[in-house]
Amino acid sequence: MSYKTCIVIAGPTAVGKTAVSIALAQHFKTSIISADSRQCFKELHIGVAKPSPEQLQLVKHYFIGSHSITEDMNAGIFEQYALGAVNEIFAEHDIAIMVGGTGLYIRAFCEGMDEIPATDMDVRAQINNHYNKEGLAWLQNEIKVKDPQWYTWGEIQNPQRIMRALEVVEQTGKSILSFQKEKKVIRDFKIIKIGLTLPRQVLYQQINHRTDEMMRSGLEAEVRALMPYSGLNALQTVGYREIFEYLNGQVDLPSAVESIKKNTRHYAKRQLTWFNKDESIQWFSPLDFNQLINYFKNLV
Repeated sequence: MSYKTCIVIAGPTAVGKTAVSIALAQHFKTSIISADSRQCFKELHIGVAKPSPEQLQLVKHYFIGSHSITEDMNAGIFEQYALGAVNEIFAEHDIAIMVGGTGLYIRAFCEGMDEIPATDMDVRAQINNHYNKEGLAWLQNEIKVKDPQWYTWGEIQNPQRIMRALEVVEQTGKSILSFQKEKKVIRDFKIIKIGLTLPRQVLYQQINHRTDEMMRSGLEAEVRALMPYSGLNALQTVGYREIFEYLNGQVDLPSAVESIKKNTRHYAKRQLTWFNKDESIQWFSPLDFNQLINYFKNLV
């Protein structure tokens, strides 16, 4: 092989990216970089569908449990981390695997980002206070008015993402999306992007089933242990926010679980909207591994 290649596996939550990425990494005898903005937090496990300890033993992973919920995390930070990780992998292998559903992180890695300003803690506190008093609808309305570009593309069911976008537009007067490089960075390695997809009803069934499995595996206890940190941005996210509402007496448990399912379905729909705009992604079913292998035979 004349040059190094990073295979990027994108797709919506619960489609089966983890299993496919591990199988591909084993096939190519290489390592995986996660491009998931929540699996990087070491305090979060069940609610972020982190790979199991057994899966993590099969293949070396980067950006899984690598940071704390008390640390700032954004696409610019991820870009630098992932470039370091891919170079480490390329020191020993010709192929690296990246897998995840956070579209902005994948774009930052593939195309580059200008440095995003550090968070102004006063601005963050002000936005948090409004959110705590007025809820998700207030956040959604604010971002729709102040950054309609992000509202169209972004994760509008994810308060953490909305608050970060609001912080940036409040501090700079510019959309967080404007910090993507106007001229794409050309990496010194080849990037091949694939997407995994399933019929919508099948995907939604998998989301519902996975949510039930999370509850059986102890999601409520995991979230309860995180109650002292419930105000952190990292925890304003699907799967945690709804259980916090239950623990705070705002809803009953069945309602919280149904909200997780509904909000996860909405999130998956927006992920697909994001990735479908990327014409360089070739789409596959996660069930057809042989077709994937045949595809890569001609490219790597």
